[in-house]
Amino acid sequence: MAEEFDVAVVGGGIVGLATARAIISERPGAKVVLFEKEPAVATHQTGRNSGVIHAGVYYKPGSEKARLCGEGRRSMVEFCEEHGIAHEVCGKLVVATDKSELPRLHDLAERCKANNVPIELVGPERIRELEPHAAGIEALHVSVTGIADYVGVCNVLAKQLMSAGVELRFNTKVTAMVERSDHLLLEAGDKSVKVGRIVNCAGLHSDRVARSLTTDGSMDDVQIVPFRGEYFELAANRSHLVKNLIYPVPDPQFPFLGVHLTRGINGRIHAGPNAVLGLAREGYSWRNVNPSDIAEYLKFSGFRKLAAKQWRYGASEMYRSLNHKVFAKALQRLVPEVREEDLERAPAGVRAQAVMADGALADDFLFRQKGRVLNVLNAPSPAATASLQIGAAIAKRLYE
Repeated sequence: MAEEFDVAVVGGGIVGLATARAIISERPGAKVVLFEKEPAVATHQTGRNSGVIHAGVYYKPGSEKARLCGEGRRSMVEFCEEHGIAHEVCGKLVVATDKSELPRLHDLAERCKANNVPIELVGPERIRELEPHAAGIEALHVSVTGIADYVGVCNVLAKQLMSAGVELRFNTKVTAMVERSDHLLLEAGDKSVKVGRIVNCAGLHSDRVARSLTTDGSMDDVQIVPFRGEYFELAANRSHLVKNLIYPVPDPQFPFLGVHLTRGINGRIHAGPNAVLGLAREGYSWRNVNPSDIAEYLKFSGFRKLAAKQWRYGASEMYRSLNHKVFAKALQRLVPEVREEDLERAPAGVRAQAVMADGALADDFLFRQKGRVLNVLNAPSPAATASLQIGAAIAKRLYE
């Protein structure tokens, strides 16, 4: 006889764990199971990001990202404080290095005000006080930005879930679902389980899981496309060049923020990431190539439209990936003293970016509920920052 659960959560990253926590808080006594195909939590996006607690600087006012990031930043800091997880609210600078960037910097300042993000526009003298080695003619100082050990957050969440009776099943891949009149029959690993509701937080594989949970084609207009973010670290004896976080002014013509410098909890300085098209869903290096993954997104019309529009940007990112001198030059715009020989390879991450059928990148978090199944189809940065609030929002939606 199949085991029975009230809710199954698919995915053991920070969003999946936070969602399971919110469900048992919303519905005390609910029987919850979490399936993760890897042997541990936080194996992919959560464990490979830059560790920033985002303030909500870049997000469209009124969007889910803006709302949940603002609320999530505060709750994440409180969670870290409560459980002794390494973190620091250290602030960051978004730096304009020439006059052409000033209008965009000022637009960003207005967006911060709309998102209730406390900021200060500062000039060269204050820039030097905050970041003595940074270049810049003007900058946004975002004092509430921070850094955190998100793997540590996940480990605490996992312990909380197990203490509350949630079953964490690792090395278990969800492959199919059959809908019955009074339950959902879920194929997970080598077992079938009866569940009342399902939340899909599968990150890099969320679109595939969504399609395995339905047969009506309603999930066919979205495709996860993997973008590898490649990082360097500054050599330990050059860590003094960056005190906290230094970002460039983003160009709205391009889909990502550009390379930046961030201090990690361990004191080392991360440089990056760039954004290179992954050759596999879990393509953490050029050597990771999966022909079936590549074929899957090449067949998707939305990817082809995106590629036609952004091929020049993609080519420049690829060139920077292969040429350390070019990568160093991008960093030198922010911190002129950085040298190519200062850069040491660090582990890469892969961003699970949802692309729509019209070729647009999903800009906001993307949640889709169909019956008793809720799919989280786009949850890139600031998902870690906002994870506790994302989980709470999902738990409420799930029973609407």
